[in-house]
Amino acid sequence: MIYPTRLAVFAAAAGAPVALVVAMQMADRWYYALAWPALVLLATLIDVVLAMSARDMQAVLTLPRAASVGESVEALVSVTATARGAPRRAEVAIASDALVEIEDDGRATVDLSGGRGAVALPVETRRRGTARFARLWVRWRGPIGLIWKGKRIDSDASLAILPDIRPVHEKGARIFQRHALQGLMTQLDRGDGTDFDALVEYRSGMDRRAIDWKQSARHLKLHAKEYKTERNNQIVFAVDSGRQMSEPVAGVPRIDRAVGAMLLTGWVALKLGDRVALHSFDSRPRIASGLISGAGAFPELQRLAAKIDYSGDETNYTYALTTLASRLTRRSMIVMFTEFTDLTSADFMIRATAKLAEKHLLMVVVLRDEELEAIVDKAPRTPDDITRAVTAAALLKDRLLALTRLRHLGAHVIESEYDRVGDRLVQGYVDLKRRNLL
Repeated sequence: MIYPTRLAVFAAAAGAPVALVVAMQMADRWYYALAWPALVLLATLIDVVLAMSARDMQAVLTLPRAASVGESVEALVSVTATARGAPRRAEVAIASDALVEIEDDGRATVDLSGGRGAVALPVETRRRGTARFARLWVRWRGPIGLIWKGKRIDSDASLAILPDIRPVHEKGARIFQRHALQGLMTQLDRGDGTDFDALVEYRSGMDRRAIDWKQSARHLKLHAKEYKTERNNQIVFAVDSGRQMSEPVAGVPRIDRAVGAMLLTGWVALKLGDRVALHSFDSRPRIASGLISGAGAFPELQRLAAKIDYSGDETNYTYALTTLASRLTRRSMIVMFTEFTDLTSADFMIRATAKLAEKHLLMVVVLRDEELEAIVDKAPRTPDDITRAVTAAALLKDRLLALTRLRHLGAHVIESEYDRVGDRLVQGYVDLKRRNLL
């Protein structure tokens, strides 16, 4: 495609007043007024002829194979001009995808040296899925600078956006080392476990409550039981993927924040010998996996997490949690990630979780609503600011009431900042395991 540059438009417009004056002063020779537009048109045609042909201009888009949601990667655009008289610079543009955000709407200028050049565009991943970049455009000026020549190039470049496992790589090893002894080595203190390990002679310093009086009478010596922490507890991650969880927090959907924290905690749980399952739901159950165990099963957990889709449906807690409870045959720790904005949805959630809390250990994880807190903390300057602050305070009060009701049911509630939810969840899980509440 060929179209005029801004210089050509200004040049043509600049001759209009002169042509008007000539036509008014020399009415019998009005055609002299056409000299300037004709000159600009002739120069433009010469520029079209001299400009490099579109078939000699090529552009290639290169992307990493995969990236984590919320990560920044680079899209490399390489431009090659094969003909002689190549321009010194070209402009490129990338067709953006809804799953990503590209700086400057995907536009950039490429400096060409010897007919070759490249530019890297920062790409922010916003949602999980496969981002496809179907085409890109490249354009360049003619030698005179009066026309643009452009070319559209089809591309099959794609970027697989996966759940964020950076916390696992960055923090997982450090967190595991901190709690490595918990659940991996036999404990001599009864308070640290209930799984019987061995019967040994009683030694000074052992817990007297561990003495087995029947065996002591039989052997005529004091014998005590040694215990260790159970390593095959069932941890079920129940992830709400409804409409509220699809809303962004700091540019990344809440559900992706939850999935990142879930993967970090799941990795630690598998390392500590527990069994892990995933349950995802919105208006109905979507994913219901079986229990997996062993550190080698983490890729399977990651694959299941990648299948959690964004949903615009309202969450049906009753249906989802009743289905989950019917699948569990023994006491388990259920970690539920969810979000609510009104007392009506919170009431449905509390009623559904009440039955789970009777038999299972329930932990509810929600992200702090920092936007509402900022509105409340901001000093009001106008009547509208006061109205917003009062409304935000009422919503936060309802939220606190719902979380308090959950705690009264026996649920353990974690309300965390979006960037600390993984650490807070792992700490809560390890603390419950140390207290032998699982």
